[in-house]
Amino acid sequence: MENKQRKLIIPLADGQYEFILAKGPDVVTYLSNGIVDLGIVGSDILMEQNVSGYQLLDLNVGKCQFILASTTDFNPTSAGRKVIGTKYPRVAQEYFARLGQDVEIIKIEGSVELAPLVGLADAIIDITETGTTLRENNLQIYDWLAKISTRLVVNPLALKQKKNEIFQLVDQLAQVI
Repeated sequence: MENKQRKLIIPLADGQYEFILAKGPDVVTYLSNGIVDLGIVGSDILMEQNVSGYQLLDLNVGKCQFILASTTDFNPTSAGRKVIGTKYPRVAQEYFARLGQDVEIIKIEGSVELAPLVGLADAIIDITETGTTLRENNLQIYDWLAKISTRLVVNPLALKQKKNEIFQLVDQLAQVI
């Protein structure tokens, strides 16, 4: 896969497996439509798309965390409706619902950290690995929501039809993790 160029479908030399390169949010779509048997995707995407079943293995890579962050003058306990910028509206809504807070969610696809800096949002729900971007932009973490990592997920039908082969691969992957 080192010299994949711009190919999106890459067969392995032994012909046993074929890799399809897709963006994270599309992995669940390919799985649920029966296009692929297995997928590798971040648990952030699984949480946002509300996919809880069929996670076979935590690959222990891509580790980061969901956080609530904002400028230093933000008060997460203040009264009033807050505006939250995020790539993850479902995760944000569920978080604030657990806190009993009504918030307005603004979906942002790019640099989420920009939202509180320019006044688009009071705070953000985002993922962070090291916090460097937050620190460099004078943003503070107010809460840690959930740990995130990359997961191996399976198409339910494929699991029924190819159970032995899938669990053999899972066992092999588990040994090297």
